[in-house]
Amino acid sequence: MKNSYRFFENRDCQYFPCHKGLENFNCMFCYCPFYLSEKCPGNPAFVSRGNNEIIKDCTDCNFPHRPESYDVIIRWIMHENKHRTFSEEIRKKAVLSRKTDKSRADTSGQEHSKGC
Repeated sequence: MKNSYRFFENRDCQYFPCHKGLENFNCMFCYCPFYLSEKCPGNPAFVSRGNNEIIKDCTDCNFPHRPESYDVIIRWIMHENKHRTFSEEIRKKAVLSRKTDKSRADTSGQEHSKGC
């Protein structure tokens, strides 16, 4: 596959391939965005280490590395972002930051960019 915003393969990585069995190995999501999620579209194992410690083991999962998984992952990230909540502390910081950005824009004569 050709490298693009949806796919790239880093054959120079010391861990490449970190999972076996894929012809087109997508490194776009090197660290799985589902790792902290109990439910995911992959096939993880959950390993108990005692003392109430459980590890999510994704050794046998190659879901984020399959090129066709890109759209599923992006939809999931957008859904999670839309439904996340913020603590009161973060909400206060966000308001302060917005005011700070507005005052910067007012003093520089330029309007604040709404992009990233």
